[in-house]
Amino acid sequence: MSGKKILCIIQARTGSTRLPGKVLFPIKNKPMIAHTIDRLKKSSRIAKIVLATTNLVEDRALVDLASSLKIESFAGSENDVLDRFYQAGKRYPADVVVRCTGDCPVIDWQVTDRVIDQHLKNENDYTSNTVTRSYPRGLDIEVIQFKALERCAKEAKLPHEREHVTPYIYQHPELFPIGQVEAEKSRWQPDLRLTVDTQEDFDFMTKIFDALYDQNRFFLVNDILNLLNQKPQLKEINRHVRQKPLAH
Repeated sequence: MSGKKILCIIQARTGSTRLPGKVLFPIKNKPMIAHTIDRLKKSSRIAKIVLATTNLVEDRALVDLASSLKIESFAGSENDVLDRFYQAGKRYPADVVVRCTGDCPVIDWQVTDRVIDQHLKNENDYTSNTVTRSYPRGLDIEVIQFKALERCAKEAKLPHEREHVTPYIYQHPELFPIGQVEAEKSRWQPDLRLTVDTQEDFDFMTKIFDALYDQNRFFLVNDILNLLNQKPQLKEINRHVRQKPLAH
């Protein structure tokens, strides 16, 4: 489409503080992160997918899983996530890097491609659907020019900039041209959690898969919203969960 090589890096580890091992929890007899990977493989824009995890022994299982799913992997720093992400990007060179996380098993590749298309069209350094939240949490996509990621990796110094990868970019719009993609009004549900950070989130996600997966393995966000319109009680399962704040 653009002639630019687009790399997707999925960030994941097993050492979650609120729900350890969550990315490997089974949903429909598959590790949760396998659903994330399978869905991103349906993107028509992404040329390669890489799983970026830590070099800790317990995360070897993620490297092995990546191999079994026929994608590349990279193991790097546990705490300097920005460096881990950057080094993965260096290992598998691309013009554009797409960032997502392994705790989003209903990531929608159509939303992903929409953010990528906007990024390429507007020639931004950084485009996301997360800085101003309109989509449900769990459809989060950040698209970054590799040269901007490289500058970020070299210049970012604060702990939260190293731990969360992209704050140095989106908090410095004077340095980086930034774009934002908002949801269509029919999908405007910024308070809906379609990510897994707690047991309640996982229970909610399991209910969604139980209702939709057997009819269509690659159900979309509209299918989820239709289900929740029909069964609004499901949203009560994790409505009280609050996202961990970004530390500064």
